[in-house]
Amino acid sequence: MSTARAADEGSQGRADGPRLGLPVATALVVGNIVGTGIFLLPATLAGYGTVSILAFAVVTVGALALATVFGRLGARVPASGGPYAYARDAFGDFAGFWNAWSFWITAWAGNAGIAVAWVGYVNYFLDWDSTLGRTAVALVGIWLPAVVNLTGVRNMGAFQLVTTVLKFVPLLFVALVGLLFIDPANFGPFNATGGSLLTAISLSGAVLLFAYSGVESASVAAEKVRDPERNIGRASVIGTLACAVVYLLGTVAVMGNVPYARLVVSEAPFAEAINNMFGGQVWGGVLAVMAIISGLGALNGWTMLVAEMPMAAARDGLFPQAFSRTRGGVPYVGILAGAVLTTIVVVTNYYGAADAFESILLLATFTTVIPYFFSACAQIFWLVTHRRRIRMGHLARDMALAIVAMAFSFWMVFGAGSEAVFQGMLILLVGVPVYIWARSSGGDGGPRTRQTAAAGGRR
Repeated sequence: MSTARAADEGSQGRADGPRLGLPVATALVVGNIVGTGIFLLPATLAGYGTVSILAFAVVTVGALALATVFGRLGARVPASGGPYAYARDAFGDFAGFWNAWSFWITAWAGNAGIAVAWVGYVNYFLDWDSTLGRTAVALVGIWLPAVVNLTGVRNMGAFQLVTTVLKFVPLLFVALVGLLFIDPANFGPFNATGGSLLTAISLSGAVLLFAYSGVESASVAAEKVRDPERNIGRASVIGTLACAVVYLLGTVAVMGNVPYARLVVSEAPFAEAINNMFGGQVWGGVLAVMAIISGLGALNGWTMLVAEMPMAAARDGLFPQAFSRTRGGVPYVGILAGAVLTTIVVVTNYYGAADAFESILLLATFTTVIPYFFSACAQIFWLVTHRRRIRMGHLARDMALAIVAMAFSFWMVFGAGSEAVFQGMLILLVGVPVYIWARSSGGDGGPRTRQTAAAGGRR
């Protein structure tokens, strides 16, 4: 299938109505990357030593390579579903389905993890420590963003922009101002793992690998983005760069403001850093408010994405057709299905076996990698097979970025661990019967099959 046809297909069925401009598309990327984990990240990394700052730099290069690849692919195939559309264009329907299936699992399972972490910050004020109380708070965190998304793209975008600004600006303030209060004596050992430098980088890098989950957000929501050929790439790179600045400088600032022995056991490292900078004990409440806003913004953005990729696949006959249903341009079936599944996981966490919840989160870490890996491979595939006139310098640059992105994806698999890989492969295999059902009930498999047959195929 030609690139032009792929773009045309991605445009088919687009709902009329508001679009996300560059600021809101960037806020979607930032809001989805920066969830609740950032507020504990410096304490977690301190356990590995300041070598984690070096690991940060390595991981950031990989994340930026991925963001650039999504931008290149989004300009060429500005279709709804992002990685789904890229994999389908390069490798066919089944690869496209696997990406959609994998990302869908990632989105609703990951939302359960965000919701559970969000409860802890809300309970800073409510102190609803009973199982029923925690469950009720978590359900508010799940269903409030779902309601916002159901009211339309305009409201979802406004909510995302406001929550992103409210959480990003204070974090950036701590990251920048905190550098002025650094005491070198607070930094711990360079390598606290007791192993080799490479081992220390790999261990701390494994923690950081998933801190950048969400770089694909603008590409997944391509149908909702204004001028996607330009804005997907710009939003992906700008958003990832902004998060990298806050992540890296914030970690350095907190490590330099909180004594090492206290930091490694801290449950609120940013609050402790602010307390040391300005004195007083009120900053724990300020931090809790920031984390509550951050969690709601992340849940809002991921609730949108949980429906976007299945909708694109359903339109092409590769996912159950119910997911293609929209009202006012909103894929309400996908939003409701995602919220229900997230609710089930959260309730299972509080009333069932905690192991089941932990297992599904491990699965989500692996399923995150599938769209990244296939997107990088799709870019490499296009660069080596598509006949066109191109400057060799541009070809070398794009190929190098795609290879770095692919290697980064491999590293993410390694960081997820063998148990997560095993569970992830099982859930991918479970998707095969779903694919068969969707194809059998969806006729000829959607526009790609018809157009490719008519054109005799691209290759």
